[in-house]
Amino acid sequence: MSFFKDRNCYMKDYNLSLIDKIRGFNYLYLFLISLIVFIGIAVLYSVGSSPSVGSTPSDPWKWASKQSIRFIISLWILLVIAMTNLRLWMKYAYWLYGAGLLLLIGVELLGHIHMGAQRWLSFGLFQLQPSEVMKIALVLALAKYFHGASLEQIRSVKFMIPPVLMMGIPVLLILKQPDLGTAMMLVFMSFGVFFLVGVQVWKFIALALVGIGSFPIIWSLLIPYQKKRVLTFLNPENDPLGAGYHISQSKITLGSGGFWGKGFMQGTQKRLKFIPEDHTDFIFTVFAEEFGLFGSLILFLLYTLVIGYGFLISARCQNSFGKIVAAGLTINFALYLFINSGMVMGLMPVVGVPLPLMSYGGTAMITLFISFGLMECVDINREMVIGRLGSIDDE
Repeated sequence: MSFFKDRNCYMKDYNLSLIDKIRGFNYLYLFLISLIVFIGIAVLYSVGSSPSVGSTPSDPWKWASKQSIRFIISLWILLVIAMTNLRLWMKYAYWLYGAGLLLLIGVELLGHIHMGAQRWLSFGLFQLQPSEVMKIALVLALAKYFHGASLEQIRSVKFMIPPVLMMGIPVLLILKQPDLGTAMMLVFMSFGVFFLVGVQVWKFIALALVGIGSFPIIWSLLIPYQKKRVLTFLNPENDPLGAGYHISQSKITLGSGGFWGKGFMQGTQKRLKFIPEDHTDFIFTVFAEEFGLFGSLILFLLYTLVIGYGFLISARCQNSFGKIVAAGLTINFALYLFINSGMVMGLMPVVGVPLPLMSYGGTAMITLFISFGLMECVDINREMVIGRLGSIDDE
């Protein structure tokens, strides 16, 4: 089965009733996702139970309650998106990408500054991180662009200029914020899509060389604390009580859990506040200390199943737009896991990428569930066939 047909194509009239969509819903996929969220809420409860600094009493529900509410809201968003028609997402893909770019430009002009970074837009009751929205918008735009393209077109350098620009413009805007982690995710996610659609390896090498050549520019866009993080990654022992503190304490905590762990809510490193950002970027270290290597392997198995299901949804979809959307969003989810786990183990620089579905955070949770809603939408509409103009060809 090929990803592609001619670009001059259309979607066969394919409408499912609400009952058909409910029957076609992938409940096991949702169960796996929800199970990871519940584990994350339990860990956040454990984090909140630790004694607070000063005289303020601990509050086990400090993080867990808000995350639970976000999960319920996100779940409804997933269900609504899953019931939509896939054609709508293809029709408005470029519009959504354009809206994402406007939001990124809005961050540059009106963004909220926090800890030296300008990444959020404030809308009164909530704050939005447009770079998270762009992850979804970019996948949809690339899927629409490559939908129906022939292999000959994809191997044309001229044909590849627009998708490279689609990737490059938001990456530069995000680096300007600065947000190295999200910029890395957009690049690798786009490369993953390019590879799946059939772009030759030599083009990846050429792009990599361009990236290496532009490193001085990228380095100049980073603020001092981010540069320090990269240098610390190269030699964390150089400043164990300063810039290397995060990585050093993370490694100590990971090792202290042993094979079986210390038990739920029994983590000493967490209780003594040695773990930095224990409810966000470094939540995995809390989990590993309490549930050990055994629990960590079970958790990674759950993540692997979610990723595997994502690629299965892509593989069995009969239209190229849905295939690319499912594959791109799955790659994005896998990158969350790969970068965060590498970061807390000291295998990658600390770049502020959360552990998906477990780290505390609103925008990341909602955008991930939008992604899962789109995945379910693709799966429900997997038999929607794309054919050549004037015929209905099975792919």
